[in-house]
Parts: sequence; C-alpha cells; structure tokens
Amino acid sequence: MATSAPSEAPVVPIEKVEFDTLVKLYLGAIDRHALGEAMMYESDGEWIALSHAEVERRVEHLAAGLQALGVTTGERVAILSENRPEWAIGDFAILALGAIGVPLYSTLPSNQIAHVLEDSGARTVLVSTREQLEKIVEIRPDMPALEFVIAFDDPGGADGVLTLEDVTRQGEAHIAEGKFPGVRALADDIGPEDVATLIYTSGTTGKPKGVMLTHFNIASNVAATEQHGVFRLTPGMIALSFLPLSHSFERMVDYYFWHSGATIAYVNAVDKVGESMVAVRPHVTAAAPRVFEKIFAKVMGATGLKRILVMWAKGVAEAAVEHRLAGTRTGPAGLREKLADRLVFSKLRARTGGRIQGFVSGSAPLSADIAKFFWAAGLPVYEGYGLTETSPVLAANRPGQVKLGSVGTPIPGTEIRIGPESEILARGPQIMKGYYQDPEETKEVLDADGWFHTGDVGRLDVDGFLWITDRIKNIIVTAGGKNVAPAPLENAAAMSPYVAQVVMIGDKRPFPALLVVPDYENLAPWLQQQGISERDPDALSRDSRVHALLERETLGRLEDFARYETPKKIAIVPREFTVDSGEITPSLKIKRRIVEEHYSDLIEGIYDRS
Repeated sequence: MATSAPSEAPVVPIEKVEFDTLVKLYLGAIDRHALGEAMMYESDGEWIALSHAEVERRVEHLAAGLQALGVTTGERVAILSENRPEWAIGDFAILALGAIGVPLYSTLPSNQIAHVLEDSGARTVLVSTREQLEKIVEIRPDMPALEFVIAFDDPGGADGVLTLEDVTRQGEAHIAEGKFPGVRALADDIGPEDVATLIYTSGTTGKPKGVMLTHFNIASNVAATEQHGVFRLTPGMIALSFLPLSHSFERMVDYYFWHSGATIAYVNAVDKVGESMVAVRPHVTAAAPRVFEKIFAKVMGATGLKRILVMWAKGVAEAAVEHRLAGTRTGPAGLREKLADRLVFSKLRARTGGRIQGFVSGSAPLSADIAKFFWAAGLPVYEGYGLTETSPVLAANRPGQVKLGSVGTPIPGTEIRIGPESEILARGPQIMKGYYQDPEETKEVLDADGWFHTGDVGRLDVDGFLWITDRIKNIIVTAGGKNVAPAPLENAAAMSPYVAQVVMIGDKRPFPALLVVPDYENLAPWLQQQGISERDPDALSRDSRVHALLERETLGRLEDFARYETPKKIAIVPREFTVDSGEITPSLKIKRRIVEEHYSDLIEGIYDRS
C-alpha cells in the first residue's frame, strides 16, 4: 500500500542560539579567531588578506565616525556597493550602533535607488566606486533628506562627498576624546528583536517592499544552518563571496562564513569568478542556478570529438552518482569512472581551484539534471530554499541527505506545512518582523498564527523533503482552463547548450509557447557548420534554420510532460534579458510581466500564426 505524502514536515528543535544578535556573532568570531585571516580581496592582480584584528580596528573607527556624524539607534543607513571588505566592515559598524542597514544592489539604476532611499528614510549612504557614486550624485538634488554620502574609493572631486578615510579619522578623534564607548560596550544595548536590516525585495511583481529582519531572525538562521550541516567549515578554509551581499542569501551565508572562522574572499564582479577560483582555491561558495547553467552550457557546447568524449564521461559518471546518492554503491570507482574523471571532470575541478568541497545553490530553482552533472564531476551542489522574508533559509539538502531536484529538509526550528492550493507555509524564528511601514501587505502574507505564506507551490515527500513546483503567480491558466507550472518546462528546455534563457507564456491563451534567447557563443560552431556567416542577433532570430534548430532543441526535450502543458511553438528573442532592461531582478529572477510587455508583438505573432 502506497504511503501518502505528508502535509507537514517533522520539526527538528533548534539548539540554543549562543550569539543571538549579529553584533555578538561578530564579536564572538573575533574572540575565537583573532589570529586568523578574516577577509581577502584582489587589488592590481594581488590578493590581500585582512586579519580579524584589523577588521575589528576598522569597524571600531568607522562606527565611531558614523556616531560622530550623528548616526543613532534605529536610523537607516544604506550601502551601495559590490562585494568587498568595506561592505562587511560598513555593515558591522552600522549594526554596532544599533542602526539599520539598507543594502542596495550595485546593478540598480538611479531611479530605483531613489525609491529605496526615500522609502527607508536613509540619511546616510556608503558608496563604493565612482560609477556607483554617479548614481547618487544624479538623484541627490531631489533628496533633501540624504545628508551624508561616504565614498569607499576616491570620489574624484564630487561635491559634498566624504571619503571613508575622512569618516575613519573622525572616528579616531571621537575615540581619543572619550566620546565613543566602543563596540563591545554598545553590544549589550542591542536586543535580539531589534531590527538589524531593511532589505527591499527585488520585485518580480509590483513595487519593492522593505523586509524588516531582526538580529535574531538572521542570527538564528546562521545557527540553524550550522546545526543542519549544510556547510562543513573550519578556521582557515576559504569561502568565495560573489553573489550580491545586498541579497539575503549571500548576506546570511557570509555571516556564517565569518562565524566559522573561514577566510572570506570577496569577488566584486561575476565575470571575475572563474579567475578568482583559480587564484584563491576556495573550499565552499554559494551560487545562483544561473552560474551552474552557464558552466554546464559551456561544457556541453563542445563540438566534434571533444563533445563525444564529454557525453561519454557524463553518462558514465552520472550512472555512478545515482548509486552513490541511493546508497547502493559501496565499492571503489571502476576503470571507466576513473578514465572519465581524468579526461574530463578533473579539468573542470581544476577550473574551480581544485578543492571545492561543495556549492550551495539558492535564490531560484536549479535543474536536477544540471545538479547531477556537477555531482558527477565531483563538485557537489546542495540546493536550498528560502525567501528574503525568511532570513532566508527554510530548507536545504546537506551532506548525506540529498535528493536532486528537491530543496532538502527543513532546517532546525523551522515548521513547513503545505496549505490550500499547495502553497508552502513556514513558521520559525527566521520569519520577518514585517514589511516596513506596510501593515496591510504584512497581513497578506503573515497570519495570526505566525505562518508565513510563501506564495510558492510545493509538496513534501514521505521522507520530509520539500519539492518546489513554481510561484503561484507564475501559474499559467490556458484558455481551456488547464493549470500549468512553467518552471519545470523552462528548466528542461534550457538544458540545450544552444539556449541561454527561456520564458514560457500562455496565460489565457489557446496553448503555451516559449520565448527562447539563444546562447550565441555555443551557437557559433553550428552556424559555421551550416555555412551561415550572419552574426547579427536580430537577423539570426529571423533565420528559419536557427528557428528550426532551437525548436528541436527546446520542444524536443519536453516529451515527458503532459500534452496540455507542453508548449506548441517558440519565438526567438534576440538578446538576453537583463537587469538594466528591467526584465530580470538583481537576484536573476525573470520579471514575466515586464518580458511579456517588452515582447508583446513577438508574442502576438506566435498566436496570430496559429
């Protein structure tokens, strides 16, 4: 007799959270790891390390400098910067004063930055480069409440801008005059339920909302993640930080890296990740699915004999992965596996520095097939799940407990329930305090019993693993009344090396269809083989041969789906969806409504021809 899937997952109690505020977590790591290297960053081709003692000194001086400027408890202070030590140092200084950090994505345009600064009421903003400073200079005349702009880099003579060095010197003087009691003295004045940060959602629908997360929301998430065993870190290990610190995922992960005594190697641009991995040879890192998708597409885009070798090695290794994950493989690797590893996968591991013990994937669904490929390559990927409103982790796979395609089991202290319409509901110490100055929106998602309504559709299996289907708002209802979750089909279609991005459409339409963005780098060898000299994306998007290839490559991968949910046609979008165009969020989620608006004529053309 089959066992029915549960509607609730068993709850593992969370152990006592020793460091119940982020300031205590910060100080605790300094006390335990004072002699270790805390941070690394690249400058002119050289990687420079900062000790915990040096970080403490800089935080102390900056906190004193901010206090000298009048920053007080509960005040909002924004950070507009890429990942770098100054981001974390600024964050710790803000937290030490009992102020509230407001992170801003470095990819945001100036008008969206203005909205966050105005809504949060930030009086001070820390800014990294001249490029980011220009955005603030542009909007500053219309923002009378913005009093202090503090630049990490040389501001180039911009009026009314303080440098980080200026504020640090003020802090040193403030300390010398006995006006600053010190971070350790201030730590006792900060409570677990005090708001630590105001993170604005990246807004796939509607305007961004400010998520209020308390010190305990995030500190408990660090403790539960450690207890769950997602990461196995010890002092001296190196953790790469490249996902935006403005996102709750990388932010919490970096707090855990700091807590564990690992050295955090900051990478300030995604296009530097490859070279940085080779240079610092990290042991762990967090990444978004798009990173894995691009690596997978690059490998699978091989041609000729190299492609034959890659496909052979992939098949050999993936068969072994199935046995390892199922626990049915007990013997050593066979000759074929060793050969596949030597000829293909060892080279891929070398490009990651050669000592990665695991990736953690979050912020969006990861294809199970891509995850399996990385496991086959000896690069384990542990997928997790959460939202900004949940600080962020709710569930995760972990060493020894992995189901590819799932997001793992709930972390300690977290209750997961499947509610009406198969919506995932969550309750635990990591659930946000609410949306800033928006009680009505808060009531929409947080009920009287403390259950947070995620807006995601999912299920729990008999082993307590959580599986995500899609966002409720993404569900397509065809003209025939059929409900279709687009994410699984998009993930399957995007497995083609010739495809960069896929968006499924079809709401209130006769049938679903796909908008397909080509991967032009992988497409180039095929174009050459076909004798197609054209390289202009607009012209290629109209070429019938390219259309036929991409139709086979995408629709041909969807044979296992039900007939009513399978797309019938495709249309080619010439260029990738970008943050600058507003088509994806800074955390790389597709804004479907914006995509449909931008390509309405192309979409109408699909159905006009039907």
